[in-house]
Amino acid sequence: MSGAVTQDQWQAARGALRDAGDRFVDLISGARGETPVTPHWTVAQMTAHVAATARLYASMVEPDPVPLPVPGLGERLQSTTVDTVADLNEVFLAHFTERDLAVLGEQLRADIDHILRVTADRDHTAGIDWLGGSYPPLAGILAHLVNELMIHGWDIARVRRVPWEIPPAYAGLYLDLFVMGMLGDGYDHGRLLDNDEPPRERRIAVEFRSRYTTPVTVVLHKGLVTSEPPGSAPDIRLSFNPVTLNLLMFGRVGTARALLSRGVAVTGPRPWLLPTFLRTLRAPGPLRAPAA
Repeated sequence: MSGAVTQDQWQAARGALRDAGDRFVDLISGARGETPVTPHWTVAQMTAHVAATARLYASMVEPDPVPLPVPGLGERLQSTTVDTVADLNEVFLAHFTERDLAVLGEQLRADIDHILRVTADRDHTAGIDWLGGSYPPLAGILAHLVNELMIHGWDIARVRRVPWEIPPAYAGLYLDLFVMGMLGDGYDHGRLLDNDEPPRERRIAVEFRSRYTTPVTVVLHKGLVTSEPPGSAPDIRLSFNPVTLNLLMFGRVGTARALLSRGVAVTGPRPWLLPTFLRTLRAPGPLRAPAA
């Protein structure tokens, strides 16, 4: 799938990153850093998390990546799974100590500028050494950062009680370029999606369809997650608005709300297999308390 990323998608991801970054910085410029966003995170801490992610990606996308000054970071990046991302966040933020919103906003803009500048003429399908031994394409890294800005912008806008639009086309980049780009022709390397469950013999195929994404079937079989074109009869069909799906995957809206709003519709002959499927193809859990 990573080789299927088109030039139009690449340019869409670049434009979305520029716009999302500018809007996020504008959002925090009117916020109070000490305002709680979650039981453990303030606006300043959440902004530091987003800015730290952009700083990490600014290093990763360099032709010759320069390690960040975080002891043991390289080893932690390689051993991280979806379920231990919170541990990585704690370590990273303990060394990324800035909490002033104005300074964080400037740093975030500068790192996004850097990412866009150094990747302008790069092969957007080239794999980037990311977390847990996974290699999403360069375009997927930009899409992931767009999603970070959109999801955490949504968090902060809620407590500020101000509007925050997540364009469906932006949200769709996360599935198309990052998730499917990471799966490639088969998730047969790395440990990002590892969990404690034994591999299941039963094949589970889920078809994803949206107005804003490329139709795709994702298959879980014997612990291996692969993507393939739609066509064969799936066990489950997911029709979705990418905004609702992303908010659902990252725990911002509940399953009942997603279904009742028709942002996500589940059909197919075996919909009861979806929870088993999602225990493997899952998003990181809730953020824990970072360094003060």
